[in-house]
Amino acid sequence: MTSTIDDYRSTFDGEPGYLNWASFGPLCASVRDEVVADLGMLGTGRASSIAHVAEREGEARALLAEILRAAPDEVTLQPSTTYGIMHAVYGLAGGVLASPAEFPTIPTALTRAADAFGQVRPQWLAPRDGFVTPEVVADAIEDDTTALAVSLVDFRTGYRADLAALRDVIGPDRLLIVDAVQGFGMVDADWEAADVVCGNGYKWLRAGRGTGFAWFNARARNVIAPVLSGFHGAEGGTTVDAVPAPAVSSQAYTVSGPDPLAAARLAAAVGEVAAVGAAAIEEALAERTGRVIEIAQRHGIRIVTPLDPRRRAGIVALAPDNVAALGAELANRGVTATTRYSTVRIAPHVGTDDETIGLFDEACAAFAQQRS
Repeated sequence: MTSTIDDYRSTFDGEPGYLNWASFGPLCASVRDEVVADLGMLGTGRASSIAHVAEREGEARALLAEILRAAPDEVTLQPSTTYGIMHAVYGLAGGVLASPAEFPTIPTALTRAADAFGQVRPQWLAPRDGFVTPEVVADAIEDDTTALAVSLVDFRTGYRADLAALRDVIGPDRLLIVDAVQGFGMVDADWEAADVVCGNGYKWLRAGRGTGFAWFNARARNVIAPVLSGFHGAEGGTTVDAVPAPAVSSQAYTVSGPDPLAAARLAAAVGEVAAVGAAAIEEALAERTGRVIEIAQRHGIRIVTPLDPRRRAGIVALAPDNVAALGAELANRGVTATTRYSTVRIAPHVGTDDETIGLFDEACAAFAQQRS
């Protein structure tokens, strides 16, 4: 099934004023409908109905693999992004490069793995402005560096990492582990440059919580020990009276079976993205973020996010001289955004309408007038 960007945009039916997609994505109609239908089938007690819902796991993995340009058996479903990152990091040995300013998923997993096993050594980067650039990584590589863990899109600044350039810098023998929660499906990323990609459907994909996933390519599987492999990830499937070895596929990096309702929600949401294509979504989203940037510039509000469309996705981080004042103006007009640290994070989506953009403009104008 294919669709146009206008078809995709028409699936957004939320109230005006929502500019917080980097925090939570209100569930799309297809996901809501899927939940109702699957709950009904699971309530019948019919074996065929239960089996039908269970089949959504395979559908979700196949759709994720289509976007990643990977094989379905390399994709696993996880409760969250963090689960996937922990599977990757806990099975490593040697130095792992990462910025301590990343979302806590990465630095926490690295620290816990180092403390628990003593085989992983965090190699903390000190990137200027929080941007994990190829130059920063190149300067920090050591002889025992085995991997780089990085966010596709930085949650604070909206900086979009250059995966292909990072791959060139670390070389073919080190792993590139990517937290993709802030950009998966919204940008046409160079997934082939990565070895592990972890994400979650509860933000931009609009699938709700519990819809995490992870992809481990062959190189990753040769290096990462399946430390957290549970019975679901055993070779040959669930076995009693014996503990078989972990599966040779990426399913080794799972603990137990996925929630079929979460898999169904993820399949419905990713299906809509796959139907229109990440490239079309990226272009449409760039137009929305471009309008946000133009408004902020017009009202003299400093922008932290890179202006180059290739180095951003859906997040626009603003650094006004009075964060609280701008946050108050947004709230007064019914605009939902994230205000924390020293920034106001604006995150539109493809379906963000003109009324919402107008409310943001009004809030910025009122804030600018306060300073005059």
